[in-house]
Amino acid sequence: MSELLFADLPWAALGLSLLLCLAISALGFRRVDWFISLGYGFFIAAQALLFALLYREALSFWLVAQLVLLFAYGLRLGGYLIGRERASSFARELEASRARSAGIAGPVKFAIWVSVSALYVAMASPALFGLVQAAAGAAVPSLPAGVAIMLAGLLLEALADWQKSRFKAANPRAFMRQGLYAIVRCPNYFGEMLFWLGGFVAGLSAYRSLGAWLIAGIGLVCIELIMLGSARRLELKQAERYGGEPAYRDYVERVPILIPLLPLYSLRRLRIYLG
Repeated sequence: MSELLFADLPWAALGLSLLLCLAISALGFRRVDWFISLGYGFFIAAQALLFALLYREALSFWLVAQLVLLFAYGLRLGGYLIGRERASSFARELEASRARSAGIAGPVKFAIWVSVSALYVAMASPALFGLVQAAAGAAVPSLPAGVAIMLAGLLLEALADWQKSRFKAANPRAFMRQGLYAIVRCPNYFGEMLFWLGGFVAGLSAYRSLGAWLIAGIGLVCIELIMLGSARRLELKQAERYGGEPAYRDYVERVPILIPLLPLYSLRRLRIYLG
């Protein structure tokens, strides 16, 4: 059973990827939020470079495109998070983050560090599995569709973050309901869900063992549940901040919370989520 489950997995590359993630996400020991923000973004970018280096002789147009998207995703996210922390509109959240970090014990930080590092490796594993198959001379026909979904998700998330940053710079105390936010209340989270779904789809024809399906599947399910939890947490925070405004109450009753056109307006009662 174990041979069937773990056959043909690229253990050396997975191990190197995990070590790289542990090194970069160690930023979180300075402030816990960085385990899941700066450490996350910059690791995804670094991992794309690592994969390109390890499998440079197997690279094709679609494999390069996938790695470029992973690199762009991580670099953009890291840069956005740094910029957000410098914004005056984020001052209250930044102070709360520092207070939370100071109250978390070392063993808990260690557990977060190891668990999120393993998760990030799993999330990006479809790209690795595709490279492994290409290096063995096998075709990966699922790549174009997956890369297209990844591109759509990245563009959506980047545009949503840009729109919100511009709005908050001019209106730090108001809630965002313009642009993409007039269609869905958490377009950036939806974009991220789409991006990682695309990554999983890209590797569909490269999962040659139950272990590969398990690793890639865990990565996808976990990030989707994290995005659900993030949207739920944002809903609760915004309700506390803006719930007394009639315009906000009208907005949340009309605009779906996470997926455009899906008439789901609240995640308050959601019981299955992460984060």
